[in-house]
Parts: sequence; C-alpha cells; structure tokens
Amino acid sequence: MSKPSLRWAIASCGVLLGACAAPPEAGLSEVMQRPAERALLTGVRAYDDGQYADAERELNRALNAGLGSAKDRALAQKHLAFVYCSSQRMKPCESAFRAARAADPEFALSRAEAGHPLWGPAYKRVAAAP
Repeated sequence: MSKPSLRWAIASCGVLLGACAAPPEAGLSEVMQRPAERALLTGVRAYDDGQYADAERELNRALNAGLGSAKDRALAQKHLAFVYCSSQRMKPCESAFRAARAADPEFALSRAEAGHPLWGPAYKRVAAAP
C-alpha cells in the first residue's frame, strides 16, 4: 500500500470509528470485516481516484448494507451528491444532500466544498430549504 493510501486508510478509520480505543491499524482491520463500512471506504477511495461509476456503486452498496453511524451515512450521501453533480444529475445531487442532512442533522460541507461550482449551488439550495 502506498504511503498516501495508507494515510487515507488510517484517517478514514478515525472517521468511521469515531473515538476508537484501539490503534488505527487494528480498527481498520475490524472495519474491513464489515461489508457496509468496507464498501464506504472503497467508495470514497474510488471517488478520490476519479472513478466515479465505481464510487457510486460502492457508496450505494454501503448504504444498502446498513451503515451503522449517522456520520457514515452522511459521508456516503455527500460523496454520492458530488458524483451526481459532477455528471450533471442535479435532482439526485440535491436528493443526496437532503439524505445527508436527514442522516446527520449536523451535516455541513466545508467552506471550500460549499464554494465548489458544480455542487455548491445545489448544496446551498438544500441548506436554505426548511
């Protein structure tokens, strides 16, 4: 595994496991044994690598397999929104942002993400809705 991939995997473990008491390497091994979380990691990695069709498939697989935490569901929906907006599918993009907010009421894009020309306007429409 390359150094950036290893760093990403370890950082993702922290996102997925929250306040995990075990070392990140041990937690990652545990996460990779759970189908939903494994699909989430695979989907986010595919998105980061620009493999959007693979990312969409894996992120949907993660959601259908029953991601355990609200933050994980919001993370999957956020990346699906990015995929949808990137391919000019604006209704599914907005739906994914709404699903992210429904999963985690504290969900918000970073300032840089919210300013993105493709998904920023869709996110702002969803965020402005009651």
